[in-house]
Amino acid sequence: MRLRDTIIWFVCIVLAVSLFVAAGMQLDYINSQRKQMKLITNEPLQNAPPSLAFATVAMGAFRGLLVDMLWLRADKLKDQGEFFDAKQIAEWITTLQPRFATVWEFQAWNMAYNISAAIPATQPDERWRWVKNGYELLRDQGIPLNPKSILLYHELARIFQHKMGSVSDDAHKYYKLQLAMAMEPLLGSADNQYFENLVKAPSDWKQIIKDPNIASLVAALKSADKTFDDEGDFVSNYLSLRQNPARFNPDAFKVIDNFRGTETIGKFDIFARAYYLRNTWKLDPVLMQQLNKTYGPVDWNDPNTHLPLDWRHPDTHAIYWAVKGLQVAGKKEFSAAEINTDRIVGHSLQDLFRNGKIFIYDVPAEISSDPCTQTPQAELSKAVRKEIFLRPDLRMFESYNENALAKIEKYDYLKDIKTGSLQSLKTGHRNMLKNAIFSLYQAGHIQQAQKIYDQMRELYPQDEFKVPLVVFVRNRLREELQNITIDNAKEIVQMMLRESYFRYAMHDDDEAFGREKMAKEVYDHYRSVYPDEDRINLPDLALLRYLALMDFLNDQTYPPNMRLALYNRIKLERPELAEQLKKQEEQFLKQLEQSK
Repeated sequence: MRLRDTIIWFVCIVLAVSLFVAAGMQLDYINSQRKQMKLITNEPLQNAPPSLAFATVAMGAFRGLLVDMLWLRADKLKDQGEFFDAKQIAEWITTLQPRFATVWEFQAWNMAYNISAAIPATQPDERWRWVKNGYELLRDQGIPLNPKSILLYHELARIFQHKMGSVSDDAHKYYKLQLAMAMEPLLGSADNQYFENLVKAPSDWKQIIKDPNIASLVAALKSADKTFDDEGDFVSNYLSLRQNPARFNPDAFKVIDNFRGTETIGKFDIFARAYYLRNTWKLDPVLMQQLNKTYGPVDWNDPNTHLPLDWRHPDTHAIYWAVKGLQVAGKKEFSAAEINTDRIVGHSLQDLFRNGKIFIYDVPAEISSDPCTQTPQAELSKAVRKEIFLRPDLRMFESYNENALAKIEKYDYLKDIKTGSLQSLKTGHRNMLKNAIFSLYQAGHIQQAQKIYDQMRELYPQDEFKVPLVVFVRNRLREELQNITIDNAKEIVQMMLRESYFRYAMHDDDEAFGREKMAKEVYDHYRSVYPDEDRINLPDLALLRYLALMDFLNDQTYPPNMRLALYNRIKLERPELAEQLKKQEEQFLKQLEQSK
């Protein structure tokens, strides 16, 4: 070998060795960065059988094969109904392959749907625990490890929208109540200014504690109760103190009293709520405010203003996570996951239109007297439970409509692709317009109904829309009732009147009068179609109104004190109606006596 070749070989060997040494020196730094960025996927399994734990270490880079085997086993257990065993294996898979989004989706779905449903409906608290475990798993673990997976955002939004927001689960009202009660202290009566304050609030503990007045409040609470020594739980303990002082040393609430009415306590209140929303619920006040401005209900007094969404409602949370997923992981191109996530937003807005108003009613545990008579306060039990009722919120239509039109425009390019996605969006939008026109017209919002009707005629020119609004509504009413026999007329009118009584009991007066108006129109419709009163034997409307009230007052699904409050309110605020009902009652009882 020539001397020149020898020198080249020597230089190359020295250079290679130098590069290997330099790379080795960087290894510790690279590993620390991987750990800091949570890119390490070889964390040891917890509570795994020794054979499996050994296999994960021994197989090294071949752990993917092990994951495939575990996945097949989990899928088989799921098909066999062994949900708890499938959950355990799914946990091992998430430890071995935390970037495997599908297994996070499976595990959350398994807990929220399968395991919860395996628990009897008579134990709603246990069912709720598993539903909560499902959405917290995605929110707190799966999504942080897979922030670009729209699949996980969709599944999280679906748990809120379908599992909690719909009526498919026997314990759905319990889920809704638990979520509402958890959000009530944070956002129960929040207005737009409140959200502005949340956005401006400091985002971390070190920032807020720099304020000397806040520091004195914190120091005083720590001195009053040792519970506040742990700064990590200080905010949650503070919020608990504000809601339930009995859990803490009385001196702690004295501190609150000393600061009550000051700028200090107001500032820390806002910080605590914003901090809790960010760190516990993983809700960003900035995005929440954006959603309020985009999707919040329209203020009837100022159509250009959107009021805040009701964050006690599961569909509002579904909108949040679906929109966040579209912002972070959406690719604005045709994909089933993106279209389905967009659908979650649209369906949730429809649900808020149909059932967006939440009424939470305190129910004394024992009320022994008849709801039509005054109940002495001494008879009311100290124990109080809560019941939740959902009713339509017609103010949500504009938000739904704007979103639906935006989605139709977004997916307009699908018209050249053989798929029914775009057409289904348009069909759903047209049907929703028809329902909204009918609902708004019957509720007395004639101008809004006319505006929507004009838009529908422009977007979907069909023969049935060429008639005036009032004719369209009448035709729609006939369409709704065409499959219902005349024997059902009495029941239909009474149900509408019962709904008006419920709205009146909850002081939702506009909707109450709207339902009453709708009942009269249905009644008049049957009278016009069947003018022979003797043949159809349809009672007088005044009698139906009285019977509907009696039905409501004796309906055990409504709290007794709610029924009592309605009865008293009618006597105080609508004496003419009370007098009519009284006369109708006397006449009705007299007729009963004669029939006997």
